[in-house]
Amino acid sequence: MNKTKFILPFLSLLLFLSGCSNTNIIDTNVNVPDNSWTYAKSIKTTVEIKDTIQSYQLYFKLRHTTDYRYANLYVVMRLKGNGLNKSTRYQFKLAKNDGEWLGKGSGDLYTYNFPLLTNYRFAKSGKYEIEIEQNMRDNPLIGISDIGITVAKKQD
Repeated sequence: MNKTKFILPFLSLLLFLSGCSNTNIIDTNVNVPDNSWTYAKSIKTTVEIKDTIQSYQLYFKLRHTTDYRYANLYVVMRLKGNGLNKSTRYQFKLAKNDGEWLGKGSGDLYTYNFPLLTNYRFAKSGKYEIEIEQNMRDNPLIGISDIGITVAKKQD
């Protein structure tokens, strides 16, 4: 066997992967049991911030089925840590007025990636907890299959 047949593709792949930069420092995804998101089942993650000069992007990830009954979704995001205690309510539009889903679809699942905070700078370094809970009238909220949080370094 000729070793160069195996070494050259391996080195090419290694070089390619080292050139890719993933700016995500947190990327969570949680399956919602029975596609029923309750108030009590908020999603939480902790991120450690070391660089207060760096800007960060925070995103809420959502996947829902066609069983979801509404054109929008309300959530509350809480950001706590190192003297910070911030709570913000968000409304996300999921469908057009005619009922057509706005997310990326695959079968009966639709995926969204909603910005929560963009170009956000933490005032102090340290650990911060991010929590997102559904804030709709229905409890449980039917048709939500997955929820997640992404925190990424902003690339200039």
